[in-house]
Amino acid sequence: LFPQASMMFAQCTQKCVSSMLLIALLCCILPPPAQASKSSEDIRCKCICPPYRNISGHIYNKNVSQKDCNCLHVVEPMPVPGNDVEAYCLLCECKYEERSTTTIKVIIIIYLSVVGALLLYMAFLVLVDPLIRKPDAYTQPLHNEEENEDTRSLAAAHTPSGARANTVLERVEGAQQRWKRQVQEQRKTVFDRHKMLS
Repeated sequence: LFPQASMMFAQCTQKCVSSMLLIALLCCILPPPAQASKSSEDIRCKCICPPYRNISGHIYNKNVSQKDCNCLHVVEPMPVPGNDVEAYCLLCECKYEERSTTTIKVIIIIYLSVVGALLLYMAFLVLVDPLIRKPDAYTQPLHNEEENEDTRSLAAAHTPSGARANTVLERVEGAQQRWKRQVQEQRKTVFDRHKMLS
């Protein structure tokens, strides 16, 4: 029962992720809308005007088309009188900026779908995988050794607080020694198998 449920869950997850990625790719492939139909959030003209006489510097933003991206169309209200407008506008640096909100939305959808797939996979590993996985004959002695180490550390935990700090270090050192022994045993078995094969 459990293996069938896990297979169905994995297939459902794969279908959901593949459909989300397909939708996101279609949105990327479709041609962007024409310049005339662009939303006002996608285009803007930014004019940076430095200080001029007694007027402090200022940055002006306005949603205008590229041909209207100049000081006369963006700087409103004009801070200088009529005869100084040309000199003031020569100092201003105007840049046309354009972005695609559709691309931003697609990237966010892809990101959220990947995160969602990872969360589903994590839920699968936490809930279903321990029920399916059978205890391995090779790892059982290792678990027994870890349980023995835990019981020894629990027995040592009943000692005074000064000794308790030492038990934490001893546990870390014990885990390190166990890991080194496991690595050495694995190396030995690999080399033995290699000698047998050659």
